Amino acid sequence: MKQEDESELRAQLGQLRQEHRDLDVAIEALHNSPGSDLLQVQRLKKRKLHLRDRIIQIEDQLTPDIIA
Repeated sequence: MKQEDESELRAQLGQLRQEHRDLDVAIEALHNSPGSDLLQVQRLKKRKLHLRDRIIQIEDQLTPDIIA
């Protein structure tokens, strides 16, 4: 993998992790607010799971394969 590609993936990984943390805060705030929209909470949780899957995918690309 080229250095340029790796730094682009690392930048994207940082953005995805930040968005994942932001969703944590948003979900917690909605969950604790009276009369919260459960459908909105479910959508945010689904988005958070999608982000987690993408984060894992990028981490796998950045981790070199180790031949045992």
